[in-house]
Amino acid sequence: MTTLKNLKGTAIQFLDADPVVNAGSWASGGDTNKSGQGRGAAGTQTSNLIFGGDAPTTAYVEEYNGTSWTETTDMNSGKIYGFGCGTNAESAMSCGGYTNPSGPWFTLTETWNGSSWTEVNEMNTARGDGGMFGVVPGSIAAGGYSGSLNPAVESWNGSSWSEVAELNTARYYGCGIGHTGTAGLIVAGSTPPNTTANELWNGSSWTEVGDLNTARNRAGGSGTSTLGLAYGGAPNPGLANTESWNGSSWTEVADLSTARYGLASSPFGTSQSALASGGYTTTQVSSTEEWSFPPATASALQEGDMWFNSTSSTLKGYGLSIATGTWASGGSLNQAKGRVGFASNATSTTHVALVFGGNTPSKTVNTEEYNGTSWTEKSNINTARSGYGGGGTLTSAIYAGGESPSNPYNYAIVELYDGSSWSETTDLNTARRSNVGFGVSNTDAMTASGYVTAASALTEIWNGSAWTEVADQNAAKYARGGTGTTTNGILFGGTDPTTNTETWNGSSWTEVSELNTKGEYRAASGTATQVLATGGYPATANTELWNGSSWTEINNISTARWEGGGTGSASFGMISGGNTPPITAATEEFTADNAVLTVTTS
Repeated sequence: MTTLKNLKGTAIQFLDADPVVNAGSWASGGDTNKSGQGRGAAGTQTSNLIFGGDAPTTAYVEEYNGTSWTETTDMNSGKIYGFGCGTNAESAMSCGGYTNPSGPWFTLTETWNGSSWTEVNEMNTARGDGGMFGVVPGSIAAGGYSGSLNPAVESWNGSSWSEVAELNTARYYGCGIGHTGTAGLIVAGSTPPNTTANELWNGSSWTEVGDLNTARNRAGGSGTSTLGLAYGGAPNPGLANTESWNGSSWTEVADLSTARYGLASSPFGTSQSALASGGYTTTQVSSTEEWSFPPATASALQEGDMWFNSTSSTLKGYGLSIATGTWASGGSLNQAKGRVGFASNATSTTHVALVFGGNTPSKTVNTEEYNGTSWTEKSNINTARSGYGGGGTLTSAIYAGGESPSNPYNYAIVELYDGSSWSETTDLNTARRSNVGFGVSNTDAMTASGYVTAASALTEIWNGSAWTEVADQNAAKYARGGTGTTTNGILFGGTDPTTNTETWNGSSWTEVSELNTKGEYRAASGTATQVLATGGYPATANTELWNGSSWTEINNISTARWEGGGTGSASFGMISGGNTPPITAATEEFTADNAVLTVTTS
């Protein structure tokens, strides 16, 4: 459900049925430096790695930042049509493959850490031309060819390969789709001949599910086991066809501009943001194409379109649905840390953020800024500390209170950031740690709750020159999540752990509907009326959406953690760093989905 204010809604049509959603379009990206087919791939549309491929570049590696490709460190051993997967350009795996189509086939496995390749334990079964999905560790390599069809499936746990249940349909040149080692698809391939077969892995067995519309092999894939894309592929001279998977069936959508097979894809991309690079038509290809959603065509549904469905007598619109949004891997912090201060735009339509301080596990002065792809180190804060007492924006931030490295542990220190440097200003009235800060700038902010000599309910508001104590919360807590402004805020979770939620109207706190899952140190993204509460202690991957009156559980993050930094809007939220354990540098990005929604007039 959505409201009129969330939709542009110019003309309202009267229709007997909902219009069909066209699920995307391809646009040109930066060309690879060297053309080729049969490369392994890892990552997303904006952080992608391709490796291996046709001779003489069998050990060759390139990295994509969303705009252009850069040559980077070669693999230790070259290969073509090896298996490949990984979350981004900093984390990848390559295994199997060959340098001669007649063999021998390899068991060799290498992992990539962003700067170098390391040989690890080999596969049990030598082969190439298979499908792969998952993360490192936590990947599945399925099917392939080693002189004959091979139905073998192996799982990687971070140190060794284990043979697991075989595919129902033995095939090679299959396409792997999925973000985890417990939920993925192997789509199409050759038995021979080319097949439309589609099998779903649930962590222990394979089930045949809805077939592709067009048989093919050597296709690209992106997304998850419930929302995926398959594109390109053979027979010669290549297909341009793209199909979208909704968890039960495939729908043909917009074609690639260049028909091709043996292309590299975005294994950790989504059904709405994918990449196709290289491949083969009648010659080696270097072009890259980027998939986006929704399309910019007059005939397709656009965000903000509205219509009245005469059959169901309901007013409907097409817009962002946070409830069906998904998490994807983003660029890793330069320094692994947890319990950071943070700032961003709570109504942002991109993934941007500023984080500062935190536990490494020692206290740090480090400040980093995210541009939607990668983190850049900025000017340090003056006093090393950790805590959630940050607020404001990327160019007007504030950091109040926090935890010091030594007894008595509580800080009253306040620092302001102007986009280039930090300066100390007037202290808080009450020193505290594990407090929550929020606000729209470094002149209009507040801090609430925290630990003084015990859990605190104190609230202080900053006007740009002084702090004023205002109404206490109803429940004294620390290690809470929270977001908002000095006139409209929210706090949730915290010590015990608890599900307690309170909202702030500028003068008083009110207890409202509680979280579904208890948790301390939960990350927050959004505004006081539209919030994502993510992660928490005890370690959880849980994400909940606050709509202004109640909490609803939605799609989880990939890695359970607490003390992560939450930033951005509810539609384009982030969680960065945190404790899994150990302390991590990983970032995950939330993106709301476009969907047909029932409209209310409120």
